[in-house]
Amino acid sequence: MIIDSHCHAGKGDGLTGPWDTDASLEKYLLRASKAGINRTVLFAAFHSNYAIANHEVARIVASQPDRFYGYAFVHAENDRSRMQELVKVAIEQYGFVGIKVHRHDARISREVCEAARTHRVPVLYDPVGEVSVVELLATEYPDVNFIIAHLGSFADDWRAQQAFIDPLSRYPNIYTDTSGIRRFDLLEQAIQRAGPGKILFGSDGPWLHPGLELAKVLALELPAAERAMILGGNFLRLIRHARSHRNKIANPPSGWSMARETGPYRDPWLDQRSS
Repeated sequence: MIIDSHCHAGKGDGLTGPWDTDASLEKYLLRASKAGINRTVLFAAFHSNYAIANHEVARIVASQPDRFYGYAFVHAENDRSRMQELVKVAIEQYGFVGIKVHRHDARISREVCEAARTHRVPVLYDPVGEVSVVELLATEYPDVNFIIAHLGSFADDWRAQQAFIDPLSRYPNIYTDTSGIRRFDLLEQAIQRAGPGKILFGSDGPWLHPGLELAKVLALELPAAERAMILGGNFLRLIRHARSHRNKIANPPSGWSMARETGPYRDPWLDQRSS
């Protein structure tokens, strides 16, 4: 099974670029299907209110629960007064299996880490090149698993990515994903030094082509067992506690029209405009 562990979905409300405007899955799903990707982890585009954005992602996940997983996107500063409640709703009501945080919003906080510890879920964090925080996360929260996106930098900051490989290889609770990594030699080095058990396949869809991102992993020419770890096994291992709870979810978020939500995915914002 191939699981894309890094994909945005839904509408943002910033209108400054694709990242906070629109993350439609229509083209992504066609591309992922052609590439042989079986399942995808979804979380919101940038938004000024992640309670709204997470609810929207939950609707999409609920439309095809055998196709999608969900992560709760949180803002480390703006959500301080409601962090635990926001994550609790996402995990216990929506059946989400992780937390997403981005330095573009704010630096990761203790409150985020405490919420992850409480609910026993991993944190996917994009530090935007500020990889020095990884040492602090690893040592302060050894019982929380952190997936540092893009080998530490989507902006192709090779210095940050090179520096990140060291803590990736030394700390058992630090992981990374393959999304947006452009320097193939660094990806190879990360696997050689940290091992295939520390790497998750991700695409950063829908804006990056999932088939192209997957090709990087296939080009590594790893043994079948190691490739399987990167393509899905590592993700499933990291969410094993949340997955057991997810399978027990019975009550959808209030206000859902389940007759409309249980069919194949279609853009829920189109549903809203037509209702």
